[in-house]
Amino acid sequence: MATDPFQLFDEWLGEARESEPNDANAMALATADASGRPAVRMVLLKDHGPNGFVFYTNRNSAKAAQLAGNPRAALLLHWKSLRRQVRVEGPVEQEPDARSDAYFASRSRDSQLGAWASDQSQPLDDRATFERRFEDMARRFEGADVPRPPHWGGYSVRPERMEFWSDRPHRLHDRRLFTRSGDGWIEGLLYP
Repeated sequence: MATDPFQLFDEWLGEARESEPNDANAMALATADASGRPAVRMVLLKDHGPNGFVFYTNRNSAKAAQLAGNPRAALLLHWKSLRRQVRVEGPVEQEPDARSDAYFASRSRDSQLGAWASDQSQPLDDRATFERRFEDMARRFEGADVPRPPHWGGYSVRPERMEFWSDRPHRLHDRRLFTRSGDGWIEGLLYP
C-alpha cells in the first residue's frame, strides 16, 4: 500500500488524461449551506497537491454563498474509461488573490470577459441579455488586458479524507481510504 495519496492521485489523473475523451479534471463539487441543504455541480480541478484541490468561480455564486455559510466540501472525480473514482473531503479556504490573478490571466480572453458579464446563479431573463453584457465587456476592455473581477477567485479543498475506488468484477470493488493524521496519512481499506 502507498502512503502518499497525492502520488497515487497524480498517477491516476495522468492515466485519466490519456483515456478520458473530455475533461479528465472535471469533478463534482458537493456543498451544503449553513442549514445543511446540499447542492452538487461540476467544476474543473485547476491545481492540486498537499495544500488542496483548487477550483475557480464567481464568489457571488450559489456555491460561494454555501461555502461562506458552511466552509466544507466534498469532491468526486469519476473516470469512467478507467472504472475509477476519487473522493476528497475537507475544509475549504479561499485562494490568495495573487494565485487567483495568475490563473485568471491564463484563461482565454472570452472566458475572462464571461467572468465579468455573468451574474452567476442569478436569474436571467433571456440569453440575449447575457450576450449583450458580454459584448459590452468586450468593448469596455478592447485593446487592454482583462483584469480579474473582484468577485471572482479560487477555492481550495484541504483534504482530510481521500478515497480511491477501483471497479472489480462482481461488485467486489477495491476501496482505499487515506485519512489525514497530523502531517501524514493513515491508509486503510473499506468494504465495497
